[in-house]
Order: sequence, then structure tokens, then C-alpha cells
Amino acid sequence: MGRPEKGSISTVIRRIGLIAALWGLLAGAAAALAAAPTPIPSTGTPPSKRFIGHPARPRPVRGVPPVPRNPFMAPNGTSEIHDDGWQSDVNRWGGPLGRKPQTFSNYLAASGTPSIGRDCGSITFDHRGRVISICISVGGPELYMFNPRTLATLATFSLPPRESVPSNIFQDFTGGGYFYLDNRDRVVAATTTRHIYVIAETSGPGFRLVHDYDLSKVLSSSEKITSALPDSHGLLWVVTRTDGVVLTLNFKTGRIHDLHLGHGSNGEIENSFATDQHGGVYIDTNHRLYRFRAGPGGVPKVVWSVKYPNSGQSKPGQVDNGTGTTPTVMPGGYVNITDNADPMDILVYRTAARPHRFVMRHGHRRRVALPRQVCRVPIFSRGSSADENSIITAGRSMIAENNYGYTGPQSLANQVTAPGFVRVDLNPNGRGCHQVWQNNRFSAPTVVSKLALANGLVYTYTTDKNGDWYWTALSFRTGKLVYRVYAGGGFYFNNNYSGISISRRGVEYLGALGGIMGLRDTGQVGR
Repeated sequence: MGRPEKGSISTVIRRIGLIAALWGLLAGAAAALAAAPTPIPSTGTPPSKRFIGHPARPRPVRGVPPVPRNPFMAPNGTSEIHDDGWQSDVNRWGGPLGRKPQTFSNYLAASGTPSIGRDCGSITFDHRGRVISICISVGGPELYMFNPRTLATLATFSLPPRESVPSNIFQDFTGGGYFYLDNRDRVVAATTTRHIYVIAETSGPGFRLVHDYDLSKVLSSSEKITSALPDSHGLLWVVTRTDGVVLTLNFKTGRIHDLHLGHGSNGEIENSFATDQHGGVYIDTNHRLYRFRAGPGGVPKVVWSVKYPNSGQSKPGQVDNGTGTTPTVMPGGYVNITDNADPMDILVYRTAARPHRFVMRHGHRRRVALPRQVCRVPIFSRGSSADENSIITAGRSMIAENNYGYTGPQSLANQVTAPGFVRVDLNPNGRGCHQVWQNNRFSAPTVVSKLALANGLVYTYTTDKNGDWYWTALSFRTGKLVYRVYAGGGFYFNNNYSGISISRRGVEYLGALGGIMGLRDTGQVGR
């Protein structure tokens, strides 16, 4: 290498300065694109008290076995609306404690329908802590990346629009309502056109489509995809709302296998589903709960199924005339749902192909068959019980909420839905269940609530007759109110089936009909 020419060092320094300036301009431009977002507009007169209750003293919930991570999904707590493959709705870290809480939001006016906006129903987090969500509008879904500190929009990706507008748009979750982040921070989502998109992040930041799997060759135009998740071996399972189609997709070969559980609304699947660490897949229709496994070549095979109690009613508060809950796997070989009886029940079933236990009789070890059903516990009141959300499940403890009365925003005009939260625990050794507490004070029309094990708080979202909405924290041990924080008033703050997500930094996020919002303690940051 030769000697540098005279003055070349100063030239290099000047060039470095110019490059730094250029990068500064680019950074400024990027900052401008991610400028402070417009807050979601609130209507009505704010309440005199915006904080009710008291800051929480953390009381960790100990002894809860960790949920095994699905190796094909992002880490538990960051991967999808119910936090993990078991659909537990449990975080091992904590959320806001109510210490001088701060609210923040981003109003997402939808193109063509600014009066409704976009509802960010499922919220996930990439490995950098950025908020990733598919936000739904009348026209269809859009993929977003948000700054976790400010909720400023960092990137978007257009997804196919709706092919038709459903009769009740506020209760349609197909074509993007459910999605998951995989183990490489890629969004895996169904589209309104019956495709599976795999979308990667770019350094921009941004998104790009890396795989497009066309399922329309095996699905009719009426068979809209509800949800898609991988089993513990990486095989993608897909369910449709109409006709109850269960389909598997091999990402490597593109091979597809499908099975029809019903026709039309007979066998409808409107919920997501659960997967366990042994290749088990748990799917409920509006009539039955199933356990599946992959047979040779990935063919979906029924391991067992059970018909759950059903009043046959399409209750106000549920999307169809069946269970409203995504199944939730429990440690020890159990799975739970709520049924559609009147009053509704929490049901726990054994997951084994042939449930049994061994006993000693006359000096010999004998195998004794066990019933599929472990317990059936009535919850809430006759004529006013419905649940459209997965049961929070931490070890042997289950928490359900009452959504009876919600059919859309219009159902909250000067009234509230039936109130109620309840905790039911499985008895040791699977010998039945018992109710621990019930709180009939607060109305949570549709929210996917969460439990934080690190501080013992149940995070939910409630409303009142004035149309005011509150971030609400209850005690896991007693069910009593710890605190409520005013979020806003009116239509735009209605979460409409969106799920709470809690980041590793302890910030709480939730979608609403006006966009996306967050809650944090003073001094907290997103990341």
C-alpha cells in the first residue's frame, strides 16, 4: 500500500464529516416519517377521577410450570394474541403497577372509512421490542410496525383487501385477525384471498413478502381462513370458519392435506386453536372439541373428539352458537374451554388418547380407564353468560370473563354488557375443580385479558354506562380491583375483541377501533 498523498488525511476527514451529515439528514428524515402520532380522539366528558384504586405491590405467582415454547414460533409472550402455543394468556414478566401511569396512542384513520379507523387486534413483539400488528378496517387488514415508546408508525405492508364485507364486520376475524411471529421474526398470516403469507422484516425498517402459499386451490371462496399455527414439528395447521376445514401445509414441500368437519355452519370454526409440545393440535367447532395429530405425510388425523354441552343459542356476546373460547392446554395433560350451556360452564378434559391411571389391586398393578371429562363448573348466571375469549390458564388456575351482551359497538349505547370475572382451579390429581372467586363488579365486553406472574395482576379492559373505557388490574389471588386508569371515552376506545399484550419492558398495549394504545408507569420506556 503506497503512502497517502499530501492533504489526503484532511480530505478523508472532510468526507467522513459529509457522510456523517448525510446520515444525520437521513436519520432526520426517518424521524420525521416516525413523528409523534396523533392520539386517538376521545369523546364525552372525562371522569373527575382518571385513576381509581392504588398502585400495586407486586405479589408474584409462584410454582406455575413454564409453558413449553413452540420452537417454530417467537418466544412465549411475544408470538401471538394468546402468548404461546398453549394459548395460556400468561406472561412470566410484569406489567404496569399503576405508579403515576401514562397513556399514549396512535390514531389510525383507515383509507375510505376514517370514521371507523383500524383495530389492531393481535399484537406481537419482534426481537428488538418493536410492536408488530395486523390492524383491521372495513376495507381489510394492513400490517404495521410501531415504535414501542411512542407507537409512531415505522412501517406498513399492504395485505389483500376484503373480497366482501361480512354482515357483522365487528365479529369477523378471518383473513388476518389471527397471525403469529415465527422464530425468525417473520409474520405468518392468512389473507382474505385464502393464501398464507410469510413476511420478513427489512432494515429500512420495513417488510417484504418472502413466501406466498396459495390455498385457494383447495378452499372455496366461502371458506375463509380463521387462524394458522405451526405444531411442535413445524407443520402449519390452518382452520376455516365455514365448513370447518382443517388443513395442513408443509412449508418445505408446499404439500397440502385437508379434512372437512362439517358443512356450512355445521362444524364452524370461529376460534383459533392450541398446540402442545407432543404434536397435539386442539380445535373446537360450534359442536365439538377435537384433538388432532399429523398422520403419515402430514394428513390431519383425529385422536379423539367430545361433544360439549350446548344450549344451541347464538348468545349475544358470542360469534356463533358454540363455544367462544380458543382451547387452552394445561400442564399435567389437560385442556379447557367454556361451553355454550345456559349458564355457561368451564370444562376441563384429559388430553391423552386413552386416559387411564394405574392402581394396585391384590398385589398387582392394574390399568384403570378414566373419563375424558375432568370437571364441569357453571359460571355466571342463567340468561347472561357468554365468553368469546380463551381462558387465562396458569398451572391449575383458570380465569374466565363474561362477554354476554356484546354484538358490536351499538350494543353499548348507554349500557354495559353483563359483568363478571371468575377463577376456577383444577383440584390436585385431576379430581374435579372448584371456584376460587368471582367478581361481578366490572364489565369487560370483549377483551383478551392477561395474567402477569411476576406481579400477580390480571390485566383487563372495562367500560361503564357513560361510554368511558379503563385499563383495569385485578388481583389474581382475590379477584378484587387493584386499580383502573382512564383510557378514553367513546367509540374509538372500544377494543372490539382485541387482545392485551405486555412487553418485556412491562408496557401494556391494546388495539381499539381508533388504532393502538399503550399504558406504562412513569419512568418506563418501550425499549
